[in-house]
Amino acid sequence: MRKGMIIFFAVLGICFSAQNFKTKRGIISLDGIHVAKISNKSSVYTFMDLKETPIYTIEFIDKSIVDSVRDSYIRLNRVYNRDKTIDLDYISPSAFSGEEKSAVYTSIKDLKIIDNKGVNIKNLDDIFKNIPKRKLDTKTKDAYSTRSKIDKLNIEVNKVGEILSNGVPVGYFTNLPVSFGSEDTITDKTFVDIEVYDAKSKYIGRYITTTKQIKTANGKIFTIYREMSGRAALLKFPTYKAIAERMAIMDPNFIKIQEKVSVGPVEKQAAQ
Repeated sequence: MRKGMIIFFAVLGICFSAQNFKTKRGIISLDGIHVAKISNKSSVYTFMDLKETPIYTIEFIDKSIVDSVRDSYIRLNRVYNRDKTIDLDYISPSAFSGEEKSAVYTSIKDLKIIDNKGVNIKNLDDIFKNIPKRKLDTKTKDAYSTRSKIDKLNIEVNKVGEILSNGVPVGYFTNLPVSFGSEDTITDKTFVDIEVYDAKSKYIGRYITTTKQIKTANGKIFTIYREMSGRAALLKFPTYKAIAERMAIMDPNFIKIQEKVSVGPVEKQAAQ
């Protein structure tokens, strides 16, 4: 019974502490006292003191990392010192809270840069001195790791379907449509699969247009389009570049990162 009462009052305390702030008509109140103001333009929220002097901004970022994995976070920026911006996690009072409420809630409860005296400049500056680490789940970390590998390859597809990595030809597409464009999305469902070969004409794999699947020569399969809850995936119709990038991840032997070889003084002298 005693344990149950403790849990009850703990939950009650959380509920009350989560309800002691309010935002109405751009005015932020704590326990009924006006402490700051807020305005927004798109997903950027500007926090001001009661004299409407801008002090810092919070921008909401939601981006695709790779495939259907997305990352949502905020970007904090000081109006009086824009030399550095920092990316941070944010918290919301509920799953149904909008951006404004989440921005205010994060400022008060997590970052503690708004208190009953207004905007706390000291706490704001301390965040930039000791930047909190983001708490990414395993799926998001893996996606960033994959994105980093893809970016290093710097893959491009030219107007004739040739695949280049850092400017070097590494492969090509076959069975391309007559109206092919390197930045086009593949929307046609054809019974002839789009195939990928390396620079030595070795078969690497194919994209199956009817199922939106990539299948490598060694049997690996990846569905490039996956339905996401409440939102359509960005790669519903992939570009040729996206297919080449995914093929490179599925078959590491297809495209390897070009290592830059440093030339020392002895080699330079010999060359001369």
